[in-house]
Amino acid sequence: MGMGGISIWQLLIILVIVLLLFGTKRLKSIGSDLGNAVKGFRSAMTEHEQEDTKPKKLEEGAAKGDDGVIPAATAAKDKDKV
Repeated sequence: MGMGGISIWQLLIILVIVLLLFGTKRLKSIGSDLGNAVKGFRSAMTEHEQEDTKPKKLEEGAAKGDDGVIPAATAAKDKDKV
Protein backbone atom coordinates (compact mmCIF):
# COMPACT_ATOMS: atom_id res chain seq x y z
CA MET A 1 0.00 0.00 0.00
CA GLY A 2 0.93 3.62 -0.23
CA MET A 3 2.10 5.93 2.49
CA GLY A 4 0.04 5.80 5.66
CA GLY A 5 -1.98 2.75 4.59
CA ILE A 6 -2.36 -0.20 6.92
CA SER A 7 -2.20 -3.62 5.32
CA ILE A 8 -4.05 -6.71 6.50
CA TRP A 9 -0.81 -8.15 7.90
CA GLN A 10 -0.23 -5.13 10.10
CA LEU A 11 -3.80 -5.39 11.41
CA LEU A 12 -3.31 -9.07 12.21
CA ILE A 13 -0.07 -8.36 14.08
CA ILE A 14 -1.83 -5.64 16.13
CA LEU A 15 -4.70 -8.06 16.87
CA VAL A 16 -2.30 -10.74 18.10
CA ILE A 17 -0.48 -8.26 20.35
CA VAL A 18 -3.78 -7.03 21.84
CA LEU A 19 -4.91 -10.61 22.47
CA LEU A 20 -1.62 -11.40 24.21
CA LEU A 21 -1.81 -8.30 26.39
CA PHE A 22 -5.44 -8.47 27.48
CA GLY A 23 -6.58 -12.04 26.93
CA THR A 24 -9.84 -13.17 25.39
CA LYS A 25 -11.97 -12.95 28.55
CA ARG A 26 -11.00 -9.37 29.24
CA LEU A 27 -11.60 -8.35 25.62
CA LYS A 28 -15.01 -10.02 25.76
CA SER A 29 -16.00 -8.05 28.86
CA ILE A 30 -14.68 -4.80 27.37
CA GLY A 31 -16.71 -5.45 24.22
CA SER A 32 -19.91 -6.14 26.16
CA ASP A 33 -19.40 -3.04 28.32
CA LEU A 34 -18.91 -0.95 25.21
CA GLY A 35 -22.03 -2.48 23.63
CA ASN A 36 -24.12 -1.69 26.73
CA ALA A 37 -22.87 1.88 26.71
CA VAL A 38 -23.83 2.34 23.06
CA LYS A 39 -27.25 0.78 23.71
CA GLY A 40 -27.86 3.14 26.65
CA PHE A 41 -26.81 6.13 24.59
CA ARG A 42 -29.17 5.18 21.75
CA SER A 43 -32.13 4.68 24.10
CA ALA A 44 -31.46 8.04 25.76
CA MET A 45 -31.36 9.73 22.35
CA THR A 46 -34.68 8.16 21.27
CA GLU A 47 -36.32 9.19 24.56
CA HIS A 48 -35.09 12.73 24.08
CA GLU A 49 -36.41 12.80 20.50
CA GLN A 50 -39.80 11.52 21.67
CA GLU A 51 -40.00 14.30 24.28
CA ASP A 52 -39.27 16.88 21.59
CA THR A 53 -42.16 15.68 19.43
CA LYS A 54 -44.88 16.17 22.07
CA PRO A 55 -47.35 18.93 21.25
CA LYS A 56 -46.30 22.23 22.79
CA LYS A 57 -49.86 23.32 23.68
CA LEU A 58 -50.42 20.40 26.04
CA GLU A 59 -47.15 21.05 27.87
CA GLU A 60 -47.80 24.81 28.17
CA GLY A 61 -51.38 24.31 29.36
CA ALA A 62 -50.33 21.86 32.05
CA ALA A 63 -47.56 24.17 33.24
CA LYS A 64 -49.83 27.23 33.50
CA GLY A 65 -52.83 25.37 34.94
CA ASP A 66 -55.07 26.40 32.03
CA ASP A 67 -56.98 23.14 32.16
CA GLY A 68 -59.38 24.58 34.75
CA VAL A 69 -58.63 21.95 37.39
CA ILE A 70 -57.81 23.24 40.86
CA PRO A 71 -55.32 21.07 42.75
CA ALA A 72 -56.79 19.46 45.87
CA ALA A 73 -54.29 21.13 48.23
CA THR A 74 -55.19 24.60 46.91
CA ALA A 75 -58.92 23.89 47.10
CA ALA A 76 -58.60 22.77 50.73
CA LYS A 77 -56.68 25.92 51.71
CA ASP A 78 -59.25 28.17 50.04
CA LYS A 79 -62.09 26.32 51.80
CA ASP A 80 -60.50 26.92 55.22
CA LYS A 81 -60.27 30.67 54.59
CA VAL A 82 -64.00 31.02 53.88
